[in-house]
Amino acid sequence: MAVNRKRKARKQQSNVLQTLSAALKVNWERVQWARLITLCTVLAVSLSVYVATLWMMNRPIQAVVINGAFERVSAIQVEDALGLYIQTGFLSADLHAMRRQLRELPWVANTMVRRRWPGTIEVSIEEQSPAARWGDAGLLNIDGELFIENISHAPVELPLLSGPKGTEQRVAEMFFRVEARLERRGLAAVSLQLDDRGAWEMQLTSGIRVRLGARMVETRLDRFFEALDKVVAAQAEDVDYIDMRYTNGFAIGWKNRAPMNAKSRDGVKPHV
Repeated sequence: MAVNRKRKARKQQSNVLQTLSAALKVNWERVQWARLITLCTVLAVSLSVYVATLWMMNRPIQAVVINGAFERVSAIQVEDALGLYIQTGFLSADLHAMRRQLRELPWVANTMVRRRWPGTIEVSIEEQSPAARWGDAGLLNIDGELFIENISHAPVELPLLSGPKGTEQRVAEMFFRVEARLERRGLAAVSLQLDDRGAWEMQLTSGIRVRLGARMVETRLDRFFEALDKVVAAQAEDVDYIDMRYTNGFAIGWKNRAPMNAKSRDGVKPHV
């Protein structure tokens, strides 16, 4: 009898524990589902608010404001370049693509495109500043970049540079270095040429042509400026050309006199 009572008590205790465990499990599952439903509701509401906000803010672009002191670039060119991009919304407009498109325009050096609330796209443009002519119809900027290859009316007051294709920056760098040394003497160059053999020749505003050749150019330049200071400056109006292509000297060609070799032996011919 005692054993049966103990078994019965254990069985009842086990049933109570199972019932309690099942109840806790059901309650826990209800709590988990409640949290999940709450979280999904919050996310859905947040997403709806975000999408609605974007929809309200991504209104059609109302205006395009163009800033810059224009001489070569027109507002019509800018508007045409941006035509496809400004058909989108204020927020969805691709500003990077707009910048790339504007840089493709002739005479455009730098651009900045930004949004201005509530519906304006603001465009700032910096034009190229031509520093020299290149060949027959090209234009170079201060960095020696050929930004216009074929212009109908090149500014004649700009110096004329020329050379083989791909040498634009090299020739421009050489010209600006020489020009700086000439300016210190109150002089200027009007042209600099690099031929297919690699030989250099420049012309000053006074009309003097300077032949530097292709070898030891820096050394020959130093000798030219030394000759300019000591020999040529006082008689510059009578000088036709200066040939620096000699090993130890140079030759001066006079407008109304026979050429004179300075610091070179008779019979020595100029080198390239």
